[in-house]
Amino acid sequence: MEQLKQSQCEACRIGAPKVTEDEIAQLMSELDGWSIQQRAGVPQLEKSYEFKDFATAIAFANKIGDEAEAQDHHPSIKIEWGKVTLTWWTHKIGGLHRNDFIMAARSDQAY
Repeated sequence: MEQLKQSQCEACRIGAPKVTEDEIAQLMSELDGWSIQQRAGVPQLEKSYEFKDFATAIAFANKIGDEAEAQDHHPSIKIEWGKVTLTWWTHKIGGLHRNDFIMAARSDQAY
């Protein structure tokens, strides 16, 4: 995961290549607790984080938002009392890109 955490997201364009099944398997092995969810035929990386209260959950979500802005790659963020669920996928290509795995690793680091 160390290599993923230190990688930078690349600008993604429509038509950029999605990660292959082999790449997904390798990248997933570098992450802890993430799953791939299919929504409307689009694979998405997802993980929930637990917190002691709502304020701490909001603070974490804000850290993720700051990192997302810095990398110009943005997740779906669901905030609940004591819980934040992050979902990463690349909208422009309708699937998973290496950027999603980089941001998943950075999310774990922020936690």
